Amino acid sequence: MSASKVWFISGASRGFGRIWTEGALRRGDRVAATARDANALADLKERFGDALLTLTMDVTRQQEVVAAVNKAHQHFGKIDLVISNAGNGLMGAVEETALDEARANFETNVLGTLAVIQAALPLLRAQKHGHILLVTSVGGLITFPLGGIYQATKFAVEGLGQTLAQEVAEFGIKVTMIEPGPFNTEFMSQSSMKQARPMPEYDAMRVQLAATLTPAMFGDPSATVEALFKVVDAEDPPLHFIMGGLTPLVRQCYAARLDGWTKWETVSAAAQG
Repeated sequence: MSASKVWFISGASRGFGRIWTEGALRRGDRVAATARDANALADLKERFGDALLTLTMDVTRQQEVVAAVNKAHQHFGKIDLVISNAGNGLMGAVEETALDEARANFETNVLGTLAVIQAALPLLRAQKHGHILLVTSVGGLITFPLGGIYQATKFAVEGLGQTLAQEVAEFGIKVTMIEPGPFNTEFMSQSSMKQARPMPEYDAMRVQLAATLTPAMFGDPSATVEALFKVVDAEDPPLHFIMGGLTPLVRQCYAARLDGWTKWETVSAAAQG
């Protein structure tokens, strides 16, 4: 195992955030864990004591984000790993989704991620090292029906992270996009997954989608801990890391995309003028 690390994890009260917080603490690392209500982490604080700093933070409130990141850095003297995990889902056809619902999803998933990145970067640049991990989704690489807005936020985070990696490499800062498939976490609960008002025109599609999401597709979230450790301990961590067993599906979708571009390549080149 590598030397002890200091983690900053947003959205740590449940799901992956909580599982990874506990996993890091168990292996002897120190963690600044944030949640909209830090009391949700009281049991971990009781178990792990000074190794855990709990902070109340809402990623949609930039001042809270800056304050939390700075307090974590001041408390532990450094931050090695920044995991931007806070986010929520939104299910519904593009036509079904209200603009206010879409705006709120972007506010949390995209601008909340940006707030964490911008708060951490001055500190990571000053210490000349750090690793930023953005939790996106396989839904930020490929799409499925009835999740268009949520997937749009994850595609946005993918673009943000890929650009960020190019901008900060010279400062000794690494970037990884964690792209989970479906897992048995609380993410599908009503508190994390919002539902747009359904239109009957899309009911058959909902039934079809539900039939494809079999229990066997959902991974064991506890198994992600060791996988995450391999990523954060790597000398040369990946820019993209698919978490779960959907790499073959992603490969198939990207092969089809490349095939389409190739078939139209002559027309595309002609458009250059």
